[in-house]
Amino acid sequence: MPRLALTELTLSHFRSHKSARMVLDGRPVAIYGPNGAGKTNILEAISLLSPGRGLRRAAADEIARKPEALGWKVSGVLQSLRQMHEVETWAESGSSRTVRIDEKAAAQVALGRIARVLWLVPSMDRLWIEGAEGRRRFLDRLTLSFEPGHAEASLTYEKAMRERNRLLKDQQRDAVWYGALEAQMAKAGAVIQQNRIAALNRIAAAQDGAETAFPTATLALLGPDSTEIPSEESELLSAFAAGRGQDLYAGRTLVGPHRADLEAVYAAKGVPAKQCSTGEQKALLISLILANARALAEDFGAPPLLLLDEVAAHLDAGRRAALYDEICALGAQAWMTGTGAELFDSLGERAQYFEVVEDGGISQIIERPTE
Repeated sequence: MPRLALTELTLSHFRSHKSARMVLDGRPVAIYGPNGAGKTNILEAISLLSPGRGLRRAAADEIARKPEALGWKVSGVLQSLRQMHEVETWAESGSSRTVRIDEKAAAQVALGRIARVLWLVPSMDRLWIEGAEGRRRFLDRLTLSFEPGHAEASLTYEKAMRERNRLLKDQQRDAVWYGALEAQMAKAGAVIQQNRIAALNRIAAAQDGAETAFPTATLALLGPDSTEIPSEESELLSAFAAGRGQDLYAGRTLVGPHRADLEAVYAAKGVPAKQCSTGEQKALLISLILANARALAEDFGAPPLLLLDEVAAHLDAGRRAALYDEICALGAQAWMTGTGAELFDSLGERAQYFEVVEDGGISQIIERPTE
């Protein structure tokens, strides 16, 4: 059966880990230990085997272990469908991040072609009640999992928008300058919006008829004040041109994909996610991650790597067991953290277990026998 799984993971001078190596057999991975021991650092390292800045959105020079500050490196052996790949990413002190796949230099976007990585971390628990920026970032990570080229469109759009905003702040009124930048923004922006809509449709399809213990979320992509952001290039181009007067007054671009927001409703209750309890909000997030994983299993050919940090928070024993059952049924290599081994009791022999302890400021990873 095609799989997506790490069979080896090696960390060098990565945050609290000076040197560590894990050998995996493809089963879910349960990582436990006290707070501050370095559990989340392992998940962050794996997240950097995908395009972008990882689950903490850290700059390359923030990751290196202190006080040495020698740079850092993450490497792994990845089974991707029926092929094996050696994947490495690192940053030397003062340098940007580098990627190598099968001993050849590669762009970050190439990581998205051989692997799909999804994550759920405690900071996302407030996703539905905080600002739109976090939900937009969540949406774009979800979209990127289906379409690795989404990152390129986003970079093109943001670069052109920064130039347009500079003109706006300087009160420039040259229509030719604006027209050239707006054409770039409209072309890239249409791709962004269409990718997002396609991703939400895939999530909706994956939720329909799924046997799950977690609540279904109805999702909608909206603009400011619940307006609709155009998804066609010509419509975006017209919107940018029409908005120049207001944008000059504001000193920034007020319409476009960068203003999108993701709205979620607890479908069974008809209640907006932002009005749900903490436990319900967590359950909705887990439901979306699982739906994303199910859709990717169909589209990519194997379920993604799942990084679930402190996943037991706000889940009772019954729902934890249900989550583990769904992960195992899906066939995903899920990397899960928690403070104690007892949080993973219902996994039994279906998982590998690792304890992380801290000794003199250095994290140690110890494989424990299956209980």
